[in-house]
Amino acid sequence: MNHGCDEYDPNSLTVEQAQALIDRIVEPVSGRERVFLRAALDRVLATDVTAPFDVPPHRNSAMDGYAVRSADLPAEGEARLAVIGGSFAGRPFAGELAAGQAVRIMTGAVVPTGADTVVMQENVQRQGDTIILAPGQRAGDNVRHPGEDMQAGEVVLEAGRRLNAADIGLLASFGIAEIDVHRRPVVAFFSTGDELKGIGSRLGEGDIYDSNRYTLHALLERLPVIIRDMGVIPDDPAAVRAAFAEAAAHADVVITSGGVSVGDADYVKQTLDALGKVDFWKIAMKPGRPLAFGRLGEAVFFGLPGNPVSVMATFILFARPALLKRAGAIPVPPLMLKARTQNRLKKRPGRKDYQRGILAQADDGTLAVDTTGLQGSHVLSSMSRANCFIALPRESGDVEAGEWVEVIPFAGLF
Repeated sequence: MNHGCDEYDPNSLTVEQAQALIDRIVEPVSGRERVFLRAALDRVLATDVTAPFDVPPHRNSAMDGYAVRSADLPAEGEARLAVIGGSFAGRPFAGELAAGQAVRIMTGAVVPTGADTVVMQENVQRQGDTIILAPGQRAGDNVRHPGEDMQAGEVVLEAGRRLNAADIGLLASFGIAEIDVHRRPVVAFFSTGDELKGIGSRLGEGDIYDSNRYTLHALLERLPVIIRDMGVIPDDPAAVRAAFAEAAAHADVVITSGGVSVGDADYVKQTLDALGKVDFWKIAMKPGRPLAFGRLGEAVFFGLPGNPVSVMATFILFARPALLKRAGAIPVPPLMLKARTQNRLKKRPGRKDYQRGILAQADDGTLAVDTTGLQGSHVLSSMSRANCFIALPRESGDVEAGEWVEVIPFAGLF
């Protein structure tokens, strides 16, 4: 079946087709748990949270000043009012204002019964226990009303929301100490390749250190998941099969790096074909064309390429959204911005290209983006220097300096 078209393989899916297919297949894991509020950061809400009371719960002052009756505000000339007490945050005035009276009030304090306006202290002259109001004050000024922010029973945080610091503070403001969240999916991952060595090992001829597992571990640390690092699996069919079986038995998501191309020693796709289901394994994109996606028992599977930039690009664009959905989070598309490229960008039509760029604000206030230089999928330093992807459409060719391009900022992605 022809899923798309690129100059290398007409059966490759487009990026958008692959993303849509993954979204259709991936489902949230079952199960939830109750956690203390201080352990809830970045967790995914399992149920809606409604306001248990109005916020603010009472009329309060937005300014330091004097609480008065609007009927006492002068239309012209001056008005003299007697100050009969004070209202402070946590210590409200106990009485009730009558005509010709005022109460000294501080920001956040309860507005006394009988008052409906707060006059800023800068607009008041005080002489002993008397204040003098000039004309020009408006009825109702500087008074916050009950429920102005949130009303009792209103949904303030929806199920599927990934909790941030402001959300934690909001929940605390309601006196909520514990919250129901989705269970974190277990993610098992490993690298494949005889050439890969662990940090601390001596490199032989042709060997390299396994950076991909460290990259993946760091990317996964940013997500609401439980991480299980299974190490490096040699290029041996039996070893790869055993690793797949172990991962599928204990994980909700299985991620590998390397072994998904068409080389003689690339056993990942072969093993997935035998033990599970391959939904696709080629995408019309660069870097990262060989990306296997499928199912392994109850787990979903991502077979990422072996080159380090390809690992990051495919994880960010495909695995990360799926992991968040698996964790119960409402999908949020990455931010796309327009920027003017400062360099000529080389590209061949046929695959969507994600080049690494450095995004900054130009002198005229618009966004400008520079290339990081060499764009090979093995050049991991290009990701370290970059702060965005420059997303070039599949059908486009070279892009001249000064043209507008789409960029995806890295902020919040890893």
